[in-house]
Amino acid sequence: MSVILPSLPAAASARVSDVVNTLSEREQIEAAAALHGTPVMLLDCDVIRSQYRALRQALPEAAAHFALKPLPHPAVVKTLLQEGANFDLATNGEVDLVEKAGVPGGKTIHTHPIKRDSDIRHALRYGCTVFVIDNSNELEKFIPYRDEAELLIRLSFRNADAYSDLSKKFGCSPEGALELIQQAHRLGIHIKGLSFHVGSQTADPQKYVTAIRTCGEVFQRATALGLPKLSTLDIGGGFPVHYIDQVPAIQEFCVPIREALAEFPETVDVISEPGRFIVAPAIISVASVMGQAERDGKTWYYLDDGLYGSFSGMIYDHAVYPVEALNNVGEQFPSVLAGPTCDSIDVITEDIMLPKLKNGDLVIGRMMGAYTAASASEFNFFPKAKIVVLNEPTDLLL
Repeated sequence: MSVILPSLPAAASARVSDVVNTLSEREQIEAAAALHGTPVMLLDCDVIRSQYRALRQALPEAAAHFALKPLPHPAVVKTLLQEGANFDLATNGEVDLVEKAGVPGGKTIHTHPIKRDSDIRHALRYGCTVFVIDNSNELEKFIPYRDEAELLIRLSFRNADAYSDLSKKFGCSPEGALELIQQAHRLGIHIKGLSFHVGSQTADPQKYVTAIRTCGEVFQRATALGLPKLSTLDIGGGFPVHYIDQVPAIQEFCVPIREALAEFPETVDVISEPGRFIVAPAIISVASVMGQAERDGKTWYYLDDGLYGSFSGMIYDHAVYPVEALNNVGEQFPSVLAGPTCDSIDVITEDIMLPKLKNGDLVIGRMMGAYTAASASEFNFFPKAKIVVLNEPTDLLL
């Protein structure tokens, strides 16, 4: 569920954003918790804008297609559309979301390497005509649509150090890509270019450099074989953000990537698929202490949000979020934060220093925009956090 934070009673005549956005962060957190209860998540569209602009400045060669998977929210889509972004889709639901938000089909690509025929038709009906494949079975699905669709072939570059090694499940070898290009040529299907994804939260830009140069070799070999020239390189996402461990600033991170891309002719269009980098810093989660108990020399605080809710990324995304009490002053004690469900694995952290908290006190998590609300459930009938939108696009206020 998503809501726009209403104005406070003392300023009932003011615009919603004018009231809320003038509050301090602490006041926004307290107001959201008071008005909507907890758990609640504060989504700041100004952070979305800032992250998008930072990436575009750091990597201007690559047209950014926001990957909806980490946070498929209408306010995010409309904010990025106003910024001029394109979009990376993978499912019919994501197609429907961007279509409803007013995104033209020509500003999208469909990157799921495995699709049903109905998925292809749904995307084409909307106006998305660029798809990703990585095998012969998938290529043959486009025979009926060869006059409508263009394809990118996804290569695999394994990365065990990433949060999620996306090449474990998808992608082909360079030799496999050349075979697919030749098969597509025989079938009359247009291969637009190549794509890859080096893995989510990749800390080493050399992973991109290796992949880019390998793709460059495939471009050259395809030309040498007399095949139609490839015109597009999709370098995927995976740009890192700072959770607990420090990562390079995006400007520094992209320097070797830009150097590798400079080896391609200017006629090659480069695109990217940022997701986490855009949305991870944009959400603060807010939970309340439901109860507490002393166990083995530590105070256990039971929150109304946990691993089955907004902290689901700790399981599915292997992320560790910065968590603290909103009122984090005074002497600190060894503490445990547990979620609300009856499941014993529902523990956020067993090693955190906190002041003594009372029932009802607020605990906040930062960097919680990516793979949190998107994968949260209502297990045990504990409701998912509401999303409160701050600094939303103006058309959402109409």
